[in-house]
Amino acid sequence: MLKTALQPRWIAGLILALAISTVFVLLSEWQFSAAESEGPPPVTATEEVRPLTEVFTPGVPLYATEADQMVTFTGTFQREDQVLVQNRLQDGEEGYWVVTAFDVDGAPSDAAIPVVRGWTADPAAAGSAPEGEITIIGRLLPTEAPIAGPVPEGTSAALSTAELGNLWDEPLFSAFVTAHETLVDGEPAAASDLETVTVAPQPQETTINWMNIFYAVEWVVFAGFAVFLWWRLLADSYQRSLEEDEYEDDEYDEDDFEDVDGEEQPPAPTSSEVKK
Repeated sequence: MLKTALQPRWIAGLILALAISTVFVLLSEWQFSAAESEGPPPVTATEEVRPLTEVFTPGVPLYATEADQMVTFTGTFQREDQVLVQNRLQDGEEGYWVVTAFDVDGAPSDAAIPVVRGWTADPAAAGSAPEGEITIIGRLLPTEAPIAGPVPEGTSAALSTAELGNLWDEPLFSAFVTAHETLVDGEPAAASDLETVTVAPQPQETTINWMNIFYAVEWVVFAGFAVFLWWRLLADSYQRSLEEDEYEDDEYDEDDFEDVDGEEQPPAPTSSEVKK
């Protein structure tokens, strides 16, 4: 079989099979790498305070690579655009997030961003947002999905920027910020009845896409099949050559039986000839 495998056409076939297998292995490696989706950025990166307008812009969704970032921005609160988001826990107690629209200086399309000013158990203690030039330092988080159902006036079941945009009738960032620090004209804001809503960084984890894993294994199988197919064709060709050689040997033996020393042998006598 080795002699057959060393024939030029089978060597060329092996090279082709190995080339195809290499392509399949590379495709498998690509699928394996794609199976691990990009997780949130490292904590050290998200905790570095960056200008909001450099991190995120209005009109686009907030992806995992941008979420959880500590940001800072300056502007003014729209004190009349405020809502209480219900069913929010703070140290195990249920209450409300106090969310106010904030006009960000330098934001495209004069878009505002919802700012969680704090938490309160008593809706009457929400109060009004501070006036003047405000600087916010907080964590940028993705919008929530709206929740259908009746709610009391001035409250919302979810912090949905789409819902708030309709309520306040203005363009909004597709995200919100929980205020960790508030400065008024460069000075810390006066104490209020609201408790600061502190959101910790996201846990660092990587999700697995099992569909990509399946495709990667599939490509490995294809790579092995390419080499197996070459070997199967080689084995079949070798087997055929053996059968052809055996057939030629059988024909040669029959010729020897019919012709001995170059003379054709007479036919065997019949029974009638034997009686005579």
